[in-house]
Amino acid sequence: MTDIIASVSGVRGILGDNLTPENIIKFTSAFIEYCRKNSKSKNIVIGYDGRKHGNIISDLVLSTVSMCGYTATDIGVVPTPTVQIATEDLKAAGGIAITASHNPQIWNGLKFLNSNGTFLDGEQIKKVIESYKKSIFDYAGINDIKPIESDYTWIQKHIDKVLKLKSVKAGKIKKRKFKIVVDAVNSSGSYIVPVLLQKLGCKVIELFCDGSGIFPHMPEPLPYNLKQLCTAVKKHKADFGISVDPDTDRLVIITDKGEPYIEENTITTVVKSVMRNSKLKNKTATVNLSTTRAVDDVAKEFGGKVFRSAVGEINVVKEMKRNKSIVGGEGSGGVIIPELHYGRDAIVGIALILQEFAGFKGKISEYKETLPKYYISKAKFDVKGNPDSLLKKVIAYYKNQDCRITTTDGVKLDFADYWIHMRKSNTEPIIRIIVEARGKKEAEDIQNKLKSFLK
Repeated sequence: MTDIIASVSGVRGILGDNLTPENIIKFTSAFIEYCRKNSKSKNIVIGYDGRKHGNIISDLVLSTVSMCGYTATDIGVVPTPTVQIATEDLKAAGGIAITASHNPQIWNGLKFLNSNGTFLDGEQIKKVIESYKKSIFDYAGINDIKPIESDYTWIQKHIDKVLKLKSVKAGKIKKRKFKIVVDAVNSSGSYIVPVLLQKLGCKVIELFCDGSGIFPHMPEPLPYNLKQLCTAVKKHKADFGISVDPDTDRLVIITDKGEPYIEENTITTVVKSVMRNSKLKNKTATVNLSTTRAVDDVAKEFGGKVFRSAVGEINVVKEMKRNKSIVGGEGSGGVIIPELHYGRDAIVGIALILQEFAGFKGKISEYKETLPKYYISKAKFDVKGNPDSLLKKVIAYYKNQDCRITTTDGVKLDFADYWIHMRKSNTEPIIRIIVEARGKKEAEDIQNKLKSFLK
């Protein structure tokens, strides 16, 4: 049995290996202990992403919450952002999203939410892990066990909230009558994505939307996993394709040519849409340190400013609140719109991207060509010694060179024409290296030179 993974991303493991009934019950109980100290509410919202056997974990979590003396509100198979919205709107003590995000079929896990619908940060999750290790839980007596309540209306509420946003012009989108192919990996996006699109006047071709929870391919929405979607877009002569991951917090687009729109262009397009339609004088966006400079370029078009945070949704959210940003997210296809809620949400991302495309008279592949051109190269560097020591040597080497050095999350080196971001892994003896430059060859050359220097 391998060790269960507990981090700022929640708890993840392999069902039947380290994700055991005992671990599920103990982590749920530990989270309730955290909620007792941080909220007066006695309600916990629970939803799961629909992957196979997620219902079994949900039953364990619901029963444990009930046995802890809290009302467990079961909202069924829903996207993780729907759990976030329900937790905030119901003024619950917290929420639990049962998901392993984009991990393969054998994985599952628990993501814990604060009463405001945001994920626990590093310090908060540490408290839950400490409580888990102590295993001292306050279970309810027979007369204080609370009932399990069901409320399966939250997918419709999520859709309605998106359509009511001031930044979404549904009428404008409907006029375009887009034809769209959808790949929801048969998971939580299987119903909500097609219904949203239909309400926006689109003709929807469902590729993998049966809601079975059985993934037809590797679930991370990367180009090499989306070949069937690319083929289907061309076959049906669709305007474009949409792919979401199992818990529907990441959004990926395939162009009319059956080619990747590129994940970084998802957040770039959304920022452009929001900035274009905002009437605010001070328009700010927040993205993480590894997100493309294209965001800065499009924000500048509309007099906007971009702030950067450490990698991770909760880090972006905290920085967004600090800077009062109207839009934010991450280059992996995560879109955050505070007008709706503070969480990555592919559903609102779809609406805003459709709105931007609707205002463009050409094809989606042609719109893509109007965006700033950058290329990102990603690599791993095996470290034999201490990763922190190596990063310190990098800082010392570059401190007298013509670049801006940021150390809030690993080391970020910003040069005039390119940037390098190096972060140590929390689980492996490696340093992750991301380079962005104007072209593929330039980015890869920089990447190779950096590896040689590190060696």
